[in-house]
Amino acid sequence: MGLFNFNFDRPGPGIRPDTPRKKGVARFFELLGRDLTSFWLASFLAVISALPFALGVWFSVVTHAIAPMLLAGVLGGMIAAPQISGLQDTILRSLRDEPGYWWNTYRRAWKRNVKASLVPGALGGLVLATQLFSAAHLDTAQSSLMPVALLVGAVLLAGLAQYVFSQVVLLEMPFGSILKNSVFLFLGYLPRTLLGVLWQLLYWGVVALFWPLSSFLIVIAGFWLPALLSLMAIYPMLDKSFHVEETVKKMRDEQLENQNNEK
Repeated sequence: MGLFNFNFDRPGPGIRPDTPRKKGVARFFELLGRDLTSFWLASFLAVISALPFALGVWFSVVTHAIAPMLLAGVLGGMIAAPQISGLQDTILRSLRDEPGYWWNTYRRAWKRNVKASLVPGALGGLVLATQLFSAAHLDTAQSSLMPVALLVGAVLLAGLAQYVFSQVVLLEMPFGSILKNSVFLFLGYLPRTLLGVLWQLLYWGVVALFWPLSSFLIVIAGFWLPALLSLMAIYPMLDKSFHVEETVKKMRDEQLENQNNEK
C-alpha cells in the first residue's frame, strides 16, 4: 500500500504540467472526458465484489435473521474492500492528473492495498449491514428517534469511510492511526466532509427510493459517481494534510534523476 510506491516511467497518456486545473463542474467533466472508462471498470469490479454483501443482507432482511447479517457484514465487507480501495486509487490518481494505463496501475495498487483494506472493510461492512437491517425493520410508530439515529449513523459512516479508504491507498500506517486521522479530518474540515457525504447520500437515496427502476444507475454509474463527487470535495483537504502532490512530484523527480544517472 502507500503513496511512495510509484512507477513513473510506465507508458500512458501524459498531462501537460503547465495547464491550470479546472474547478467545479468543469473539472468534473474534464475528468470524465479523460478517465470515464477507468472509473467504470474499477467501479464494475467493486460492484461485482459487493454482491456477497448485498445478497447476505437481503437474505437476513427477508428471514429476519441477525446471524446472516453479521456474516454478510464482516465477510462481505472484507471481500468488497480491496476493490473499493482500487476504485479510490483510480479516482485519486485521476484527481492528481497522474498518467498511466488503468489496468497496470490498478493491479499494482490492488496488491499493495489488499491487506490494509480488510480491517476497515470488515468494520465498515458490519456497521453498514447493521444500519440496513435496522432500517428495513424500522417501526416509526414505536420510536421517532430511530430514523434520526440511522441518519446520523449514515453521515458518520460515509464521512469517515471516505477518509479511511483514501488513506489506505495513500499512506502506510496502522488502521488505528488511519481511523484517528479520519476523525480529525472529519471534524477539522466539516464543510468539505459534509459536502462529500451529501453526494453519497443523494445518490444512494435516489437508488433506494426508485428501486428497481434505478437499477440502471448501478450499471451506468455504479460506485464511481458518488466516489468521484465525494473525493472531489475532500481531495484538497487530503492534499493539504498529507502533501500528496508535493510528495509525488518529489518522488518522480528523484526517480527520473536516478534513471538519468544510470544512463
